[in-house]
Amino acid sequence: MMKGVHYLVTMALLALASTLAFADDPSPLQDFCVAINNTNSAVFVNGKFCKDPMLTTADDFFISGLDIPGNTENQLGFSVNLVDVNKFAGLNTLGISLARIDFAPYGLTPLHTHPRGTELLVVLEGTLLAGFVTSDPDHRFFTKTLNQGDVFVFPVGLIHFQFNIGKTNAVAFAGLSSQNPGFNTIANAVFGSNPPINPDVLIKAFQLDKNVIDYLQKIFHG
Repeated sequence: MMKGVHYLVTMALLALASTLAFADDPSPLQDFCVAINNTNSAVFVNGKFCKDPMLTTADDFFISGLDIPGNTENQLGFSVNLVDVNKFAGLNTLGISLARIDFAPYGLTPLHTHPRGTELLVVLEGTLLAGFVTSDPDHRFFTKTLNQGDVFVFPVGLIHFQFNIGKTNAVAFAGLSSQNPGFNTIANAVFGSNPPINPDVLIKAFQLDKNVIDYLQKIFHG
């Protein structure tokens, strides 16, 4: 029972804290704007079209499944269940999203950015090493070991990671200050772009041998 109460309290505080974070999305102009996908329209909007408010039900503001552990049987040993506007229509225009992150022992969320959202991470189980790097010209590295109940914030757009340094599974939840924060993995973006970046650009940028660049592009292009 206490574990369930702790879980609910943690989630409530996380949602509140994320709501109060510096929002990157435009402020809503009405109480809510439940998203609909208008695939037949030739008009693109910055967000989603709104469902008729009179047709909205409580189910539009509800989602379940975050109690289910993700599958971490992959090369990096982590899984993310992101609840953004694409999965949860009720988030449209509210400037918030949520993610459950599961880690196998020594699992890693690789170096990545969220181009449209600040991330507020809370550890529910296990021990994580977390950190982020600031932008030019300083490139300062901020890092902290996080245990159960600890919270760490990753400012919008900065490169960051989480690494399970424990010998057991770890679980964390993250609130993000955007309905669609984005997830841009650095290595995939640089070496796995479509179409590929000219190798000469990468050779010059990273000061690496052509054989190394060719190998990395081959790996990330599968």
